[in-house]
Amino acid sequence: MRLLLDTHVLLWALGDPDRLDNETRGLLEDPANEVLFSAASIWEIAIKAGLQRADFAVRPGQVAREARLTGFVELPVSADAAARVTALPLHHRDPFDRLLVAQAMAEPARLYTADPLLPPYSELVQLIG
Repeated sequence: MRLLLDTHVLLWALGDPDRLDNETRGLLEDPANEVLFSAASIWEIAIKAGLQRADFAVRPGQVAREARLTGFVELPVSADAAARVTALPLHHRDPFDRLLVAQAMAEPARLYTADPLLPPYSELVQLIG
């Protein structure tokens, strides 16, 4: 199975895996699954890191390196995925989350998220507990 991690799930998987439920952790650790992280998530992290908030100490380059070392696969933002954002209803206004949904639909891959606003977009969106 192909799994795409939203930004929070990516950060939790790398830095605080106890925040993930047992089922999600098991899926991420299963070598039969391809775990993807989006370039859009690294961009989102870069924007937040650039604001130099005291409560956000992660660095985008470090997250990308750790994700690759963990065995996660980087998913670039394709023109097809970017164009699909236009067709999405406005259940959610966050542009990064909307792009992640579009990427999941374009791949296809199951998008793992903790954001309760995303599941109405597609059966590919998996809300984790």
